[in-house]
Formats: sequence, structure tokens, C-alpha cells
Amino acid sequence: MKQILTTLAVLMLCSCTTLHKGYVGTSGGGRIYYEERGKGDALLLLHGHSLDRRMWDGQFKCFARHYRVIRLDFRGYGRSSDQREDLPMTHVDDVVALMDSLHIRRAHVVGLSMGAFVAGDMLAMYPQRLLTCTMASGGIRNSKGPGEPMDSAEHAKRDREIAALQAKGIEPMKKEWIATLMASGGSRRERMRRPLTQMIDDWSAWQPLHKEVRLFYGKEAWQRFTQQQNDTPTLLLRGANEMKGKKGAPRELQYLSRGRYVVIPDCGHMLNMERPDDFNRCVLQFIDSYK
Repeated sequence: MKQILTTLAVLMLCSCTTLHKGYVGTSGGGRIYYEERGKGDALLLLHGHSLDRRMWDGQFKCFARHYRVIRLDFRGYGRSSDQREDLPMTHVDDVVALMDSLHIRRAHVVGLSMGAFVAGDMLAMYPQRLLTCTMASGGIRNSKGPGEPMDSAEHAKRDREIAALQAKGIEPMKKEWIATLMASGGSRRERMRRPLTQMIDDWSAWQPLHKEVRLFYGKEAWQRFTQQQNDTPTLLLRGANEMKGKKGAPRELQYLSRGRYVVIPDCGHMLNMERPDDFNRCVLQFIDSYK
């Protein structure tokens, strides 16, 4: 009961705390933009593809009541520096570089969609840097990692995809993407239309127009994850509407000694924006239980 009351107090008394912001350097001369509020254990918020740090507006100040909350723009998004086709990098290594620059030894990491792929990479490749891990609408990515560079067939495929997108136009693609994200939502989905549209309008769309390097450890992370002891407290969150009748827990759960799986009803892929109160309650209760 005490834990529940504490969590509810956090949700009701979300207040503004001093905002710190800046840039940290990373590989290849890159720069990562971040914003920080609050004190206590560090809590990192990792955003989804085509979006930026603003997708966490419903969590940033609220979580900062009890945690040192850092939200960042991945390289190639928001205010961070651009990606490059000729520079090998991964998003998780940028996150670790950010932590090192801010003198954060371990953190609670919360990621959604692409952010969950990055959180999954951290769970597998850098578990010693985690206090807890929350992966919403995603997990360890089932894709080739940095150890498998793009071959000629993949180069040719990307050339065709890029040419098709250039012929179609970026604006129609963005409208279709917004419609896809909205379509998975539930009864409260309209609350997220305006912020989603704003972020996607602001997005440079560099990624679909270029040949990205392997940004995720993916299959390499999965191999390591399944071959080591996994005692990091881990929460896997899904929106019920996105499940589309799928049954069974995420595959990561069977390898986690302290894993939890929660499905939030009446919402889709962007559950933190669609149902922020439910999302915040789930995450805070989970993290609080491991203090």
C-alpha cells in the first residue's frame, strides 16, 4: 500500500524542476543533445524512430520528481548531429558515451520502439550499466549487427528503395507513417496526433533516404543475451491493440530471472503518449520495487 501511495503521489505532484541541457561528444566527431531534470538515480528515456526527445513530454517532469531523468536525441534525430553512411556506430554506444560524459555509472533505462531496440542492446551488451531496463513496443532487434556489413545484394535493394521513395516524395511517406502510428491506437489516440505530427514534420527523414550503417547489435546482442545470466530487472510493455491477437509473452522473458510482462489495454504502439498515466504508473511501480 505504501508503494502504491508513493507512486500515486509522484503522478499527482509532477512539478517543474530545473532543466539542464547540453551536448556531449561521441565517436566520429558526433554530438548528442540531452536534457536533464531531477535528482537521484539516473533514468534515461530513449525515443522512437522518426521522433525525438519530445515524445517523453508526458514522462519527463513527472519522473523527475524522484529520479535524475535524462532524455536525449539519438544521432540523426532532433538536435543531435547527423548520421553518416561512412561512419560505423551504434545508438547504444552513443548512449554509453553520454553516460560516461555525465558520470553515470548505472541507470534505469526506458525505451520505446527504436528506443526499446537500443535498451535491448544495452541489456545484452552492457548489463553492468543498468539498474533496470524497460522495453516498450520492442525488444532485442532481430537484424544483422555491425559484424555483418551490407553486401552487394543489400546495397542494390537499398538503391531501389531510396529511388522509389524519392519518386514518391517525403511528405506522402510522412503522412502514411503518421496514419500507421495513429491506426494502432485506442480510444484516446487523438491526444497524440498533434505532437506526433509535429515531431515527424520536423524530422529530416535522412534515414529512409540513405544507407544506414548497422545501428543495432541485433542478432549479435541476442546471441550474447541467450548465453549469459540475465538478472537485470526488466519490464516488457505492450499496447493491447498492437498485439493483433498474438498470444504468448515476448521471447526475452524466458531468459530473464527478474522479468515482468505487462499489456496496457486500449492503446497501441505509442502507449506512453496515448495513455501516459497508465504507462507512468507501470514504469514507476516497477522501478520503485527494485529500490
